[in-house]
Amino acid sequence: MSERAAPFFCPYCGDEDLRPNEQGHGAWECAACSRAFQLKFLGLLAPGTSGKPSGGEEI
Repeated sequence: MSERAAPFFCPYCGDEDLRPNEQGHGAWECAACSRAFQLKFLGLLAPGTSGKPSGGEEI
């Protein structure tokens, strides 16, 4: 696994012209919209906690 996961596009404008930012690990800047943002890995979800509603009726 690589040390840095790079985003494919800006979450604000959708452009692909992204560069690492000097603010620190996971920080990126978009040349198209002049915004800077940071990505952070929160962790793995426990099995069965995918956010999908459990139960319910099947059709």
